[in-house]
Amino acid sequence: MAGLDITPKVPAGRTLIQGYGGGGFRINGITVAGSHLVFPGGSERWHVDHVDALTPESLHAVTDRADTVRILLIGCGRTGVPPRPAIAEALRAHGVVAEWMDTGAACRTFNVLVGEDRPVAAALIAID
Repeated sequence: MAGLDITPKVPAGRTLIQGYGGGGFRINGITVAGSHLVFPGGSERWHVDHVDALTPESLHAVTDRADTVRILLIGCGRTGVPPRPAIAEALRAHGVVAEWMDTGAACRTFNVLVGEDRPVAAALIAID
């Protein structure tokens, strides 16, 4: 029986989130521990392990890339939380719109948007 390949098509050189859970992520074939900021061209460790620790300052790596990032998906952990006005305002001041959701949804949405070559990043809180 022939299987159906459901791997999203991603432009060459773009980041793909292939898995999450167990306190980390699988990004471009590499398993990484802890929360991460993910950009179309790579990822970096993010030292925010709970949504309560999220501040405008913790997102400087995103606002520093505001010329190429216009959408930020915030993966809040197991469940989404309502947007925090101070964080949304700080991001909007840099031209970035934030979408708040659970981490799994943020991973899936990132893959779709990066596959469409959209100006997206994801701030992902790791879940066990």
